[in-house]
Amino acid sequence: MLKIGDIEMKNQVVLAPMAGVCNSAFRLTVKEFGAGLVCAEMVSDKGIVLQNDRTLDMLYIDEREKPLSLQIFGGEKETLVQAAKYVDKNTNADIIDINMGCPVPKITKCDAGAKWLLDPNKIYEMVSAVVDAVEKPVTVKMRMGWDDEHIFAIENAQAVERAGGKAIALHGRTRVQMYEGQANWDIIRDVKQAVTIPVIGNGDVQTPQDAKRMLDETGADGVMIGRAALGNPWMIYRTVNYLETGELMGEPTAREKIDVSILHLDRLIALKNEHIAVREMRKHAAWYMKGIRGNARIRNGINECTKRDQYVSLVTNFADEVEAEEQNAHQVG
Repeated sequence: MLKIGDIEMKNQVVLAPMAGVCNSAFRLTVKEFGAGLVCAEMVSDKGIVLQNDRTLDMLYIDEREKPLSLQIFGGEKETLVQAAKYVDKNTNADIIDINMGCPVPKITKCDAGAKWLLDPNKIYEMVSAVVDAVEKPVTVKMRMGWDDEHIFAIENAQAVERAGGKAIALHGRTRVQMYEGQANWDIIRDVKQAVTIPVIGNGDVQTPQDAKRMLDETGADGVMIGRAALGNPWMIYRTVNYLETGELMGEPTAREKIDVSILHLDRLIALKNEHIAVREMRKHAAWYMKGIRGNARIRNGINECTKRDQYVSLVTNFADEVEAEEQNAHQVG
């Protein structure tokens, strides 16, 4: 079983920390589908240190989400340590994660995120400073390298371990690749063999079978699922079940997807407010509707919704239509 410091997960399946997505409403929904660990979206160290209201709101954790890993990012030791101390003392997170994987220029320009991948010495210095300052276990999420010429995954992982980091989540792509091309799982295996702390593999896990193959091929201690869980928390549930029993469960029905999307919206409303939540739900709704036949016909309607009741009425009617069409097809068949 996956264990980070003294925090024990009930399985090896981890929800990745996705920016703009992994707030409490989404994480709780995924947790209820069985994730062993959920990770919060990255939070700016400077935002925490300056006590920015919007940043502090991102630190909210519902007790039902636990165990939870809260991710911070930054490029300067002083502010990163201050932010880590704040998270350590003022939140109910179980684990403090440091982002060394974010590839976007806005982050790397500030010497944060994937920029660290170029310097194992900086990684050692920054991680050890955070480890010394906090009581919660410290972990790192990183990519395999900056570009094909600068792949220091093994040195970087060893620096994290030497610094007292308790686990590494490794995405098998470089910063330059962003989310394109294929993830390199061999590097995950190599890193796993080079360190003694847990390694969580990340990249190209689209199905429960992919998750099992990654664990088998790399020897990783856990498997991290990101984009495949968007609008599809069943991916988590089906993966946990497949890893435990070898049985592949069916995909959710249109009605199940729509019911969970409404639950997700209600949680967003409780977290933010109706106006913000309904707007934010539009992108999630597109993910939930993916794969449902005829979903294009309600997409515009969803993007025009400004109230919860509009959304609920629109998607519920759509579920009724889909069920009626399926029933007719079944009778004709």
